[in-house]
Amino acid sequence: MATQIKDLESKTLEPNFWDDPNGAQKLFSELNGLKDTYNTWKELIDHIDEMAELMDVYADEPDNPEEEAQINEQIDELVGVYQKLRVKTLLDGKFDKNDCFLTIHAGAGGTEASDWANMLMRMYLRYCERTGFKSQILDLQEDEGGIKSVTIKVSGEYSFGYLKGEAGVHRLVRISPFDSQKRRHTSFTSVYASPVIDDTIEIDLKPEDYRLDTYRAGGAGGQHVNKTDSAVRITHYASGIVVQCQNERSQVMNKDVAFKMLKSRLYEYYREEKEKEHQKDAIEKKEITWGSQIRSYVFQPYTMVKDHRTGTTIGNIQAVMDGEIDPLIESFLQWDNGGE
Repeated sequence: MATQIKDLESKTLEPNFWDDPNGAQKLFSELNGLKDTYNTWKELIDHIDEMAELMDVYADEPDNPEEEAQINEQIDELVGVYQKLRVKTLLDGKFDKNDCFLTIHAGAGGTEASDWANMLMRMYLRYCERTGFKSQILDLQEDEGGIKSVTIKVSGEYSFGYLKGEAGVHRLVRISPFDSQKRRHTSFTSVYASPVIDDTIEIDLKPEDYRLDTYRAGGAGGQHVNKTDSAVRITHYASGIVVQCQNERSQVMNKDVAFKMLKSRLYEYYREEKEKEHQKDAIEKKEITWGSQIRSYVFQPYTMVKDHRTGTTIGNIQAVMDGEIDPLIESFLQWDNGGE
């Protein structure tokens, strides 16, 4: 990694380096990222060396439960730091560092499905709070008992890398609170994740390729909400992708965000189409992406969350629904990189 840093730094000395401002900005971003990663690992190694020296010092001393407890606590802290850094090494995709658009759609099932979509939205918002990611609801379509759909922009380093494995169908099994006969119901909700891509990534988007509609935004009201056609919906004909935004202050701002969402979704769409054409395992990959069941959340007759791709199971379903989904995310990243 130190060699990579030196190579990148040497590029800044090339005669024509500053002729392309976008290229310079991209290189500095990559350089700073490498330096941050290098320094973080170096700091961890230094702490491990210090701990090893400390353990050598106390090795010949009489047993001291208090000192032993302090050392064990410091070791646990170092293990925690190492685990987080190790997971980051799995985030090496082209856009893993980028922000993320997370879209949730309720499946068939009426109120029960809408409530399930609402529960998943809360789970991801709580996850963002726990990890320090910033979340912004761009579009929310409410329904009786819950939501029909929601699009959330998640901002933070590697947010797409961490959340990309959430794409797919999430299955809920529980005794429905909306069923007077207290029968067990199964509900499905789809989640889609796509990276927020910058303007340097070109997506060929012509006016004849899409339809742009404006409509009156829903919500609690305000100076402009519900009074002007500020909400924007864009339908892409070839892919069938539909995006919409209504939470910005003006139609111009909603339109700008909606086009960014569309380009993000189109990038993922074209990438998946290319994989289907060129990869032998395209069928297998299709089964674990959009439109497939990736995870089950069982509330009755027992409590368990199971990821069907990795086999990871968690018994504390309330913790998962409160945003503690790190073990599920980490196991997916290991599995997706060929690990167990």
